[in-house]
Amino acid sequence: MNPRAIDTDERPFVLIWEVTQACGLACKHCRADAKPRRHPDELSTAEGKSLLDDARRFGEGQLVVLSGGDPLARDDTVDLVDYGTDVGLRMTLTPSGTASLTRERIEALDEAGLRRMALSIDGGSAAAHDEFRGEPGSFEQTVQAARAAREAGLPLQINTTVCAETVGELPAVRDLVGDLGAALWSVFFLVPVGRGRVLTPLDPDRAESVMEWLSGVADEAPFGVKTTEAPHYRRVAIQRPRGSDRSARADDDPGGPPDGIGRRTGITAGDGFAFVSHVGDVYPSGFLPEPAGNVRAESVVDVYRDSELFRSLRDPDALRGKCGACSYRHVCGGSRSRAFAYTGDPLEADPLCAYVPDGYDGPLPEQSFGGRETSSAD
Repeated sequence: MNPRAIDTDERPFVLIWEVTQACGLACKHCRADAKPRRHPDELSTAEGKSLLDDARRFGEGQLVVLSGGDPLARDDTVDLVDYGTDVGLRMTLTPSGTASLTRERIEALDEAGLRRMALSIDGGSAAAHDEFRGEPGSFEQTVQAARAAREAGLPLQINTTVCAETVGELPAVRDLVGDLGAALWSVFFLVPVGRGRVLTPLDPDRAESVMEWLSGVADEAPFGVKTTEAPHYRRVAIQRPRGSDRSARADDDPGGPPDGIGRRTGITAGDGFAFVSHVGDVYPSGFLPEPAGNVRAESVVDVYRDSELFRSLRDPDALRGKCGACSYRHVCGGSRSRAFAYTGDPLEADPLCAYVPDGYDGPLPEQSFGGRETSSAD
């Protein structure tokens, strides 16, 4: 499905369902602050299938990502993929790199109709990745799973978290993404939620440099490159003297080809993106945990289309601070999740962006780096 054909007032391009917060890993950045055991109030199999039925109302081919925690901590995940496929959804999965991700389960997911598998690699070596993920052996299990997915003919996406602890690993991870034959590299710029609050984010200038580098990678790599919670990657790519359309992708479809910069807007929290928690709360994003409803009481379709929170996030002219004054707000708009994490207001300016619009003389957003308060103008 071409993302340019999506009316994000009517449907999200990506609907995430966090099927569980249970996971065997203790990753430093974990948004969910995952636990070893499943929550007793998780959506049941029947409730999950009802959610998938409801999601079908968004329209044909709605993309649904089953996430966690580790979605394979549930024993009905393959059944959920099979059911979602049968009702006409495009089902994808983000499992954890643990012993649960066996070749047999990958083959079963493929047979159930899974469209893509997304695996996380945060270091170019076992030592770097396993230290960040908090589990010896996770790197090897993830790489083995990636190879098994490719052997099964299942398209592969690699997700990587960028923060001060991992930024030096990016060139090695880029090489590994190519070696594994991945279709897409999704680079997530840290939002301080969950356990990620203790990590050090990049400062705005360093983030800008990383995005310029990623744009160059996208020009040359055999795989697509996108960012998550860094929609100003699109602005960086537009400003590059020789930036290509291929390098301008931000917060987009994990199941489709890279798109160009011609879209009116990128996919951001609440605008082309929605998240259902393990207990049914509907958020604009997992990194913007402000509930707008619960699927046990109302339709996820109605919450997405009609709630005041979601509607406000789809109006770039409602943005405040330098994001509201920025001429790129219709193609970027900043990370609403990061604005919420730092200010409690999802419409405030994104403190990770180094760009200051011409003529803007208002206050600049602040971000804390390692306990030091600094502004985007530092």
